[in-house]
Amino acid sequence: MRSNVLTLCIAAALLTPRAHADADPPQPEAGATPAESRNAKTKTPPASDDETLGTVSVVGKLDRARNQLSPDIGSSEYLFDRDSIEALPLGDATPLNQVLLQAPGVVNDSYGQLHVRGDHADLQYRLNGVIIPESISGFGQTLDTRIIDSVSFLTGALPAQYGYRTAGIVDITTKSGTNGTDGGDVGLTAGSFGTLNPSFELHGNNGAWSGFFTGSYLESDIGIENPTPSRDAIHDHTNQIKGLGDLSYLIDGSTRLSFLFGMTNNRFEIPNNPDQTPVYQLDGVASLDSRDLNQRQQEQTRFGVLSLQGLLGATSYQASIGQRYTSVDYSPDPIGDLIFTGVAGTIARSNRANTLQADFATPLGDAHTMRYGLYVSDEHPVANNTSVVFPADADGNQTGTTPITIVDDATHIDARTYGIYLQDEWQIGDRLTANYGVRADKVDAYVRESQLSPRLGLVWTATDTTTLHAGYARYFTPPPAELIAPTDIALFQGTTNALPTNVNAETLSERSHYFDVGLSQKIAGDLTLGLDAYYRKVTNLLDEGQFGSALIFSPFNYAQGKVRGVELTANYTHDGFTAYANVASSRAEGKDVVTGQYNFEQDELDYIATHWVHLDHDQRLTSSGGFSWLWNGTRFGADYLYGSGLRADFANTAHLPQYWQVNASIDRKFSLAHENDLDLGLALINVTDRVYLLRDGSGIGVGAPQYGPRRGLYVSADLAF
Repeated sequence: MRSNVLTLCIAAALLTPRAHADADPPQPEAGATPAESRNAKTKTPPASDDETLGTVSVVGKLDRARNQLSPDIGSSEYLFDRDSIEALPLGDATPLNQVLLQAPGVVNDSYGQLHVRGDHADLQYRLNGVIIPESISGFGQTLDTRIIDSVSFLTGALPAQYGYRTAGIVDITTKSGTNGTDGGDVGLTAGSFGTLNPSFELHGNNGAWSGFFTGSYLESDIGIENPTPSRDAIHDHTNQIKGLGDLSYLIDGSTRLSFLFGMTNNRFEIPNNPDQTPVYQLDGVASLDSRDLNQRQQEQTRFGVLSLQGLLGATSYQASIGQRYTSVDYSPDPIGDLIFTGVAGTIARSNRANTLQADFATPLGDAHTMRYGLYVSDEHPVANNTSVVFPADADGNQTGTTPITIVDDATHIDARTYGIYLQDEWQIGDRLTANYGVRADKVDAYVRESQLSPRLGLVWTATDTTTLHAGYARYFTPPPAELIAPTDIALFQGTTNALPTNVNAETLSERSHYFDVGLSQKIAGDLTLGLDAYYRKVTNLLDEGQFGSALIFSPFNYAQGKVRGVELTANYTHDGFTAYANVASSRAEGKDVVTGQYNFEQDELDYIATHWVHLDHDQRLTSSGGFSWLWNGTRFGADYLYGSGLRADFANTAHLPQYWQVNASIDRKFSLAHENDLDLGLALINVTDRVYLLRDGSGIGVGAPQYGPRRGLYVSADLAF
């Protein structure tokens, strides 16, 4: 009752005209870029504060120099600025994967996973241009949306600067403390399913020093997708802590030293599926209800990056050294896992990565910009497994009710990656730009492989309103070392955890040819339409699957792969009203499993060896869209997601039913005393309370069923100071 009264009070406040509020901030001109939108909102320091003005000027120059390091010629780019993030129903409380789902060609999956243009995950995250190695986490979000000032999301045929994880580049520019003011804010989002999400931000500068710090805590009873269609999941509580800091020092007018660091500590209960039938018998246990299982998983990530960035004459540069540590620990239900699956495995995975990255951009005359650089990583993956199993005969039938313990600790290795690139951006006349280059990569891990990869991108501004782009890229994608856990197949022979086959080839790097063409057309200044088509021919196509109780994915290869698709986009902006819609059609197929065969049944391997099969994350149609309308100081918004259904059944020969989800929101900002702002909002997730399946527990490398979120009401308050 109390929460309903609070909700009604806030709803009334949102719709109440502002009595003493400042005038609405100036709106960017129709068709303004996200960068222009950000500039319209930036607070300008007092003109009399010469020191602050000088600092802001230097920082602006260095930011522009850093931006020159990252080209996008020939690729497809989708931008998110602060306005577009704040317009989402949950605003800054929106998980990062849900933000990216608003881009074309991004497919939603369980455990927070994303698939871009037919790839399984394969996303590269960059903070201020620096690569942050991926985490092991299958479903915990490492990065918090609150850190974002803007995001550039690149797909397609990427320039030579981008390697390794190439399905999409999530290039995040973080907030900073150099906007000329000291302050911050505190916020709280609360609502359905026991959700409690407090957060804070602090930013400021003092002379040459500046800093930005943010932290958040999340508690919810829906940590992982519910395996049943019921509204309330059983045993699904989560506690999550995230933090990030950026400390910067201006050495002089052309040099900046910064230290970026962050951490995540997420704990999950694995949700239970009641009324399951026991499969195995255990001494001393007569029966057990599957709703009472107590499986848990903890995920941790920590990273730190020290960067020197600036200008040497006309050359822009950024050199960074960093370290990332990530771990996942799965704790089974020691009795329940044995009775229902025949194995109770305690699984510990960790990976420590040390990185060196350097990027340079040098203009050569008026028509050329040379970009060059290197990347080196040294990783130390660790995989320790202790499994309790039953003895079994050759057919897998249980032969004893007293379990035995098997320790399978993988041999620890050093996984090293080396890469260099050189490229030239050539301005050919006023309307045509070419970016051509090459990168060389080598990986020395479980296998040693290398490749020389040419790249070519073209952008032609045919008219003031029509732009075309085309690109080709040769890609080299090493398998994620943090997910590889060599298994001793012989250890489990004669047990209930015996693997389906005894073939265990080492996972290989994926190699592909990527072609991309696209068109962007502005209509009457307010509406922009886009069309993009792509094709990818793949050797040793990498895919991942969940092949055990722990929610950890394992990579494997198909000998061949082919991926193709088309994307349509529309964006409209006019007088405080913005709207967008994306529709994407994709098909991703593989043939002949050549690594990780021990995870497959023999009949499935035989079928895939002679047939092209859909990848488990293949979805024929995907769509997203939404609108935001600022009216009389109150912002109304809504968005939607649509999917035709992921793959299911034997060798992914079927697909799940189509689904859609609609979200809505309303928020209003109030100006208080001492120039403080209070932002109040309401968000309704899954307005129609539609029940839909993301996964049904069948298909290649798919674990338990997962349903989409049920309807939830959330209240948010954010106080700036």
